[in-house]
Amino acid sequence: MQANPSVELREVVKRHGSTPAVESLSLSVRHGEFFSILGPSGSGKTTTLRLIAGFEHPDQGDILIDGRSVLDVPPNLRPVNLVFQQYALFPHLTVFGNVAFGLEMRGVARAEIRSRVDAALGMVQLSGKEARVPAQLSGGEQQRVALARALVNRPAVVLLDEPLGALDQQLRQEMQGELKAIQERVGLTFICVTHHQEEALTMSDRVAVMDRGRVLQVGAPKEIYGAPASLFVAEFVGLSNRVDGRIIAVDGTRCRIEAPGLPAIQADAPAGAGPGNPVALVVRPERLHLSQPSASNGFDNVVPARVAKTVYNGHEMQYQLHVAERLSWTVRVQNDNGGQKPFLPGDAVAVRWNCDDGVVLAR
Repeated sequence: MQANPSVELREVVKRHGSTPAVESLSLSVRHGEFFSILGPSGSGKTTTLRLIAGFEHPDQGDILIDGRSVLDVPPNLRPVNLVFQQYALFPHLTVFGNVAFGLEMRGVARAEIRSRVDAALGMVQLSGKEARVPAQLSGGEQQRVALARALVNRPAVVLLDEPLGALDQQLRQEMQGELKAIQERVGLTFICVTHHQEEALTMSDRVAVMDRGRVLQVGAPKEIYGAPASLFVAEFVGLSNRVDGRIIAVDGTRCRIEAPGLPAIQADAPAGAGPGNPVALVVRPERLHLSQPSASNGFDNVVPARVAKTVYNGHEMQYQLHVAERLSWTVRVQNDNGGQKPFLPGDAVAVRWNCDDGVVLAR
């Protein structure tokens, strides 16, 4: 754990009846970072957010904000604000009224309310839209009103529960960059819960991947995607090609893997690897190269395959390949690849990659 984190969870346990929701969870979130908790439904990520907010109480462990335990602090007195997926805006109030509502309930002076609301709306670039009601706003603008309502209270931590889940795909992608830009402008700690891998990788300084109430890996987005610590992380975060086999030899930092129906595969050896170890090789689709079977090699590995299907995605072609019996892989090739003629279904191809393009994981 780092010294003086913004938020710290120490061996937190939470059960819903006999079902464990969070198991021995320890996390340390740095001041001023955008930290995402990523996981599938039932992984414990939303429970973790609710524990930090104070809406649920841990059965064991401790939760600290700015170095102070908040176990006995009710939600309304914790230095956090939660932004819900559905925003929970009052439809009959203006933008100004929605943002000012919490301050008015606390009896803050009118002049201070005006100053703080104006500042919060400026942070989210909604100045000039104070008199509009939610129905007159786009989905992205409504999301920013909800965020301004959190920022106006000057919290130490902003909690976001699937903040972009109510938006369509195009607006969601636009808001990913905007939400990160707002976080950087205000300099506050943001903790975001999402099941959407692209959101977590795009917006976050660091990501925690959860499954079944446990944190499996914490790291920068590039580390989570490029160096997954487990098969679950590799297959949950992004698209992966996987082949199961056994290590048949280890030579320094390299190993050879035997897999059914494939030639021996060269790979970077994982720590502690030894002959006979059952492993899985994981290679991301964009790290693979396609060529004619007769092309010169120049790679550590070459595997014959046949194109089963092609998908045009604008900037790239996706090829679905039959690599071996009952083994299908996906390869992504940029469409600005020097005018190379696309492969067609039924074409025989060679799939090529180097040792450092893949990750070998225990299974």
